[in-house]
Amino acid sequence: MKIIVQKFGGTSVAEPAQRERVCGHIANALQRADKVVVVVSAMGRAGSPYATDTLLSLLRENGSGNARETDLLMACGEIISGIILSAKLREQGFRTCFLTGAQAGIITDRTFGDARIQSMQTEYLLTCLQENDVAVVAGFQGKTPSGEITTLGRGGSDTTASALGAALNAEVVEIFTDVDGVMTADPKLIQDARLLSQVTYNEICQLAREGAKVVHPRAVEIAMEKNIPLRVRSTFSDSPGTLVTNRGGGAGGCDVQERLITGVTSLSHITQFRISKKPEDAIKAEREIFHRLAEEGVSLDFISIQPEEIRFTVKEENESLVQSLLEKMGYRFHILPHCAKVAAVGAGMTGKPGVMSRVVDALAAENIAILQSGDSYTSLWCLVKENDMKKALMALHKEFSLGTKEH
Repeated sequence: MKIIVQKFGGTSVAEPAQRERVCGHIANALQRADKVVVVVSAMGRAGSPYATDTLLSLLRENGSGNARETDLLMACGEIISGIILSAKLREQGFRTCFLTGAQAGIITDRTFGDARIQSMQTEYLLTCLQENDVAVVAGFQGKTPSGEITTLGRGGSDTTASALGAALNAEVVEIFTDVDGVMTADPKLIQDARLLSQVTYNEICQLAREGAKVVHPRAVEIAMEKNIPLRVRSTFSDSPGTLVTNRGGGAGGCDVQERLITGVTSLSHITQFRISKKPEDAIKAEREIFHRLAEEGVSLDFISIQPEEIRFTVKEENESLVQSLLEKMGYRFHILPHCAKVAAVGAGMTGKPGVMSRVVDALAAENIAILQSGDSYTSLWCLVKENDMKKALMALHKEFSLGTKEH
């Protein structure tokens, strides 16, 4: 049985005209496969009556729910959205059924608000598909082995779609959004940003982690593990969007154009900390500082440990907490707020000399100071002042010719 999994975000199902387009994409998928599993997010965004943020605002206005009850509330938006879409499909003559994430067999741990999938039990879903053309599944949610409803955290509907695609050995998982696909940069910041026809799993994971908001990296990692192709598309056009697969052959493989850099992206609202330490007390200081920050649940980035200094960055929202903790521990430190992380991502940079040299030259030509840097085998990161972020992105986009068709 050939199955295609499609995921539609909140803006895709918010209004009747948009749901009409969704039905068209589902009909098209049924011409390419025997069955379609459709994963939906809650309708609309903050302010829309059934959006998750709207439901949470209602809760806050009337007190504070515990984590378990908050998850029960947050799961409602996707259930409403899924039932409405299922009814629309039935009106158009499709045989369809609706399932919650729990009914679809998504089994998670008990981390309410950010649960992780432990197993997939899709027997009931497969039974529904035997009797129907389409199964509509509420995204973003699952259940614990004991039956408690949980939600999967940010990007949870992407994760639902990818997990179902892997469990059902789908032909492809199509992620429908309000953008055309994966771009070389944020088109709101870079005017000549270009749509990429193909990227690798690793590249899109890095782009997503460093600020690109097209698909959640957890969803990509699940698909990569089972080698299920992803396609990122727009609900509002018939463009094929961006295909995400392995670089080479194999199931779902493709030949990706050899390129040094695939795209650039950024994260803003970052604060850098530089903490002084004496070389003779270095080990004690490192253990104390990192242990204390871990206890407080502070996520660190750009970590650099040197004999006389520790450097790292935190989200702006954690600046005051980190400052208070360091003061209580008695360390001398320097704070640099209003920073941004700019990243160049590309599988083609692995083992290629001279990439950092080009990054440095491009930023220097714009008189942009690099405050700190780091790298992995598919990414180079530079910390810059926040008011230099857009200029830095433009410089790197131009340096690596990302706005041209062949780069």
